[in-house]
Amino acid sequence: MRRRPTTTILPDQMDKGMPKNQQTRLCFLASLSALFWVLLLYFHFVVLGNSNVDESVQLTTIPVATQSHITSVITSPPEVTNLAKSPYPELNKETSLAQSSEEKETSHAQSSKEKETPDLEMKKESHDRELDNYPFMRALRTVENKSDPCGGRYIYVHDLPPRFNEDMLKECKSLSLWTNMCTFTSNAGLGPPLENVEGVFSNTGWYATNQFAVDVIFSNRMKQYDCLTTDSSIAAAIFVPFYAGFDIARYLWGYNISVRDAASLDLVDWLMKRPEWKIMGGKDHFLVAGRITWDFRRLTDLESDWGNKLLFLPAAKNMSMLVVESSPWNANDFGIPYPTYFHPAKDADVFIWQDRMRKLERKWLFSFAGAPRPGNTKSIRGQIIDQCRTSKVGKLLECDFGESKCHSPSSIMQMFQSSLFCLQPQGDSYTRRSAFDSMLAGCIPVFFHPGSAYTQYTWHLPKNFSSYSVFIPEDDIRKRNVSIEERLGQIPPEQVKAMREEVISLIPRLIYADPRSKLETLKDAFDVAVQAVIGKVTKLRKDIIGGQTDDNFVEENSWKYDLLEEGQREVGPHEWDPFFSKPKDQKGDSGGSSAEAAKNSWKNEQRHQS
Repeated sequence: MRRRPTTTILPDQMDKGMPKNQQTRLCFLASLSALFWVLLLYFHFVVLGNSNVDESVQLTTIPVATQSHITSVITSPPEVTNLAKSPYPELNKETSLAQSSEEKETSHAQSSKEKETPDLEMKKESHDRELDNYPFMRALRTVENKSDPCGGRYIYVHDLPPRFNEDMLKECKSLSLWTNMCTFTSNAGLGPPLENVEGVFSNTGWYATNQFAVDVIFSNRMKQYDCLTTDSSIAAAIFVPFYAGFDIARYLWGYNISVRDAASLDLVDWLMKRPEWKIMGGKDHFLVAGRITWDFRRLTDLESDWGNKLLFLPAAKNMSMLVVESSPWNANDFGIPYPTYFHPAKDADVFIWQDRMRKLERKWLFSFAGAPRPGNTKSIRGQIIDQCRTSKVGKLLECDFGESKCHSPSSIMQMFQSSLFCLQPQGDSYTRRSAFDSMLAGCIPVFFHPGSAYTQYTWHLPKNFSSYSVFIPEDDIRKRNVSIEERLGQIPPEQVKAMREEVISLIPRLIYADPRSKLETLKDAFDVAVQAVIGKVTKLRKDIIGGQTDDNFVEENSWKYDLLEEGQREVGPHEWDPFFSKPKDQKGDSGGSSAEAAKNSWKNEQRHQS
């Protein structure tokens, strides 16, 4: 194999080739240097430059929470979003810091608001769910519907079996031992029409109404109520059309307590089985009895004790019972006016009557229609009758046996229409129908016991009793310290005129309109009572929702609570305390003086029919 020979380069040969190779190397190094500077400049201006721009943009971006705020930042002109520079660097710095702080606070506040809004909504939804747990919330919310004139005013009426009402009217002859109540339950409870022979009455709207007929009058007025409902869930209150007064009237004399209590126990049993009762345990229920409260407050089960125990039944204590005379020491009954003889069918009848009462000439300073109570040592009627007899400006209409004029509506109304003041001492109990007859005649009532009106009819009469009446304490008459003639004669004529005007203005709310018709704008005694019941139930419901309780309520002071102003809850000593010191006999309920008063009331009725 042939070997390739090795080439040898001599040193002088190397020196000859150097100039050409050195030039090539210099060009190569210059190219590398140029490339380096190009890359360096490219990196500086392009890569680093873009990075600085991005960083600048990122630093000036303001974090925001809402789309509306983003829109405002984008669309705001520079002169609005940039604050003017101050010539003082520190101020500029503070301004810049303040602006940054405000932006941070605004951002934080908006972020917090975003977080709070769902929380508030959740709390509201939770609260609404809690409210929905109250079964009466639907009724309370009806008032929020401004387009509904009946919102917050609906009344649901129980459809009672006829044994609790209509059957009693079919057996009307048994409702009283001495009075044929069939006559007085005619004309929807108003009784027979009164003829205006002597011109004392109006030509229409006057009836010989029995003072104990409120049960049927009220129930028939309810049939004309403009906000009745068959849906109890929206009812502001629930009416029980039980003729409680007629029921007890049948059995007061000669019947044992089992018979007297039977209908009341039957009623309560029927009500407690109803779903409507379970909503509030009967605290939204109310009923009416045209008798004094003592007929329904038998404290014991002794056969000799008076009346029935309707108002002492546990279930009945939850209901509100409207009576013509309530107890000052109990919380489940409320006074409503006795019925008068006037039952207008329209507003115009009332206006005409009021105008007529304003224009009458009244020749007597004061008058009294009534009989003495010789068997009652506490009665001041004897002294009042004596003062009437000896006064030349006083008129007396005695109502003892044989005095038929006292039982004639026209004779009574004629005397009241001729008097400036009408004396209204206690009757057989605290109250008497005569007080309402006299006010209907535009006569200023004179009361001698606060229980005769001021603590009784707080729904219907002003709390400022001196605006429409005169109060002379019984002891002033009993001890002969006061002359009625002198006391009334001292009242200035202008004050008398103002008081009489107040009495006349009260007439609509003291009378019961004809149940077969409807007043247009005026509110009668029925309307006032219903609205008061609704107000009572509504307040109770709101208190339940608000967790408010009457832990300090003392039932024995019930009469004081009725006199409290709006917002007041506490009672204390009162100037009328001596008038309501509870009788020691049987705790002032059905025993002793209270039951005796009820018995005397019936005896008085017997005397009227003799």
